[in-house]
Amino acid sequence: MDPCAFVRLTVDQLLLKLPSVPRPSSGAAGVHPSTSPCFCTLHLQDHPSAGSHSRTAQLPLASSESPGPVAAGEPVVISLDAAAVQRLSARPAAELVVSVHAGQKGNAGCGMSAGRALGRVRVPVDVARAAAGETVVARDGWVDVGKPAAAAASHGHARAQIHMVVRAEPDPRYVFQFGGEPECGPVVYQVPGGAAGGGQRQPVFTCRFSAGRRATRTRSLTSESSMTRSTSRKLRSWLSTLHGDRDAQARREQRKGWTVTIHDLSGSPVAMASMVTPFVPSPAGSGRVSRANPGAWLILQPTGAGPASWKPWARLEAWRERGPVDALGYRLELVFDSGPTECAVPITESSISTKRGGQFVIDPATFPVGAAGAAWPFAGGFVMGSTVEGEGRASRPTVQVGVQHATCMGDVALFVALAAAVDLCMDACKLFSQRLRKELCHDQED
Repeated sequence: MDPCAFVRLTVDQLLLKLPSVPRPSSGAAGVHPSTSPCFCTLHLQDHPSAGSHSRTAQLPLASSESPGPVAAGEPVVISLDAAAVQRLSARPAAELVVSVHAGQKGNAGCGMSAGRALGRVRVPVDVARAAAGETVVARDGWVDVGKPAAAAASHGHARAQIHMVVRAEPDPRYVFQFGGEPECGPVVYQVPGGAAGGGQRQPVFTCRFSAGRRATRTRSLTSESSMTRSTSRKLRSWLSTLHGDRDAQARREQRKGWTVTIHDLSGSPVAMASMVTPFVPSPAGSGRVSRANPGAWLILQPTGAGPASWKPWARLEAWRERGPVDALGYRLELVFDSGPTECAVPITESSISTKRGGQFVIDPATFPVGAAGAAWPFAGGFVMGSTVEGEGRASRPTVQVGVQHATCMGDVALFVALAAAVDLCMDACKLFSQRLRKELCHDQED
């Protein structure tokens, strides 16, 4: 397998030190800068995708006497794909711009404070060296922020200081892409690593979808010509109600029993995603899959004992989030055999916008490791990511797998099956007032 050259840019140990200023009197208006929240935004200068690579982080405050970064902020991770690495490697150094703000982060256009700008810090980063396999530490320590005030220039530390460790390191990944929507039985291709993935894609898997049992179709044998018009109208009304109830029941029955089987090029099944808990509407009558009663998939791997022998590898739960942002919520846990019982290790939990779509990611930088007292089963950084389109959009998921987590094609197949299940959750969690696409019901009759 030919990996693509990704680079992982990590900004760690973030801490802000503000200059000492006299506190206002008790009657003075405003918020003292040493007690107000502070944050920073980080992006790569002149990067064509600067918006998608922009991050925001809270800045914990340190006293002016603090000798070092105590209780530093959470690390910020910016992932550069092969195309971005190629563009940025063409210049001597990319420039990371860190803009520091005092005040609560908000939307200034809505009458809320967006924070007072204290200044910027620019850090050159050699992306080419990182892509070549070298870990590059571009900054480690305190650096001044902004320009000193003329009135306070003679009093020593007149400007704020920010502590940071900026590190760029190689993060090679295998990249795969579905040739179509998972429910349409597509071929899965590998995107080559040479020339930023611009080479010819190679088929590696085939995908087979099944929607479960057939539903029987009812027909009316009553002829309108054999009864009066009044009786006919009453019967049509009654049949309309009956068929409406049956149609609603049929929609509830449609979202269970789905399976996606991943085959290698020889036709042997190498991974499977099976819907083990149906996606049903909330008992409260909201017409949505609720967090309290989510649907669930099992991601299965063959045991080698026979063509129908499978064992669980992971469990994926999904639901429709309530709130100001309509989103698909999900939770993933790995399943392990522990003697006579099974144990589950939480891996990730997040949400994806049902309108815009987004990314499903397994990365220790975005989810606390060692949850539930269990050891993090993936050692070595980024694990897996896949694209998810919003509702109503054709979806051809792109799957990225960290090189250290794919020792064979069987490992890759599990992540591909997981990506297919996540993508299908967007359809399984649609409101029950909406119809599913015919590809998701091709085993059923109207």
